[in-house]
Amino acid sequence: MDQRSLEARNADSLGPDERARALDLVGTPYRAGGTSPATGFDCSGLVHYVYRQAAGLELPRTTAGLDALRAPAPGGLQPGDLVLFAIERNDRADHAGIYVGDGTFVHAPSSGGRVRVEALAKRYWQRSYRGARRLLP
Repeated sequence: MDQRSLEARNADSLGPDERARALDLVGTPYRAGGTSPATGFDCSGLVHYVYRQAAGLELPRTTAGLDALRAPAPGGLQPGDLVLFAIERNDRADHAGIYVGDGTFVHAPSSGGRVRVEALAKRYWQRSYRGARRLLP
């Protein structure tokens, strides 16, 4: 996906749709390579599914692909923003989630086994936070 594709998104597709869709999936099992609520999700599969279902936006399927998107989130996080983390490596993102507001994000962690909501303020996430992408206007 190129920058023009991101900028061409319809203004009707706002973050709250992604927020609601992501929150609806809390409790879905983790599955490596998973891309649907029926089979489970990994982190990038969750992001890919939510943006496709809620906004009709086809995102890269891998965290590396999501990290390569150039769509800064100026002025602080807003619901629907993509959040990226470098957990195992310091040089690139290897985990992704969707910011849902009030300092929290939804993600599919392998530890814990289910899609869940986490606080960004937790030290673990603060240490590994790599940045955010605003994919919708």
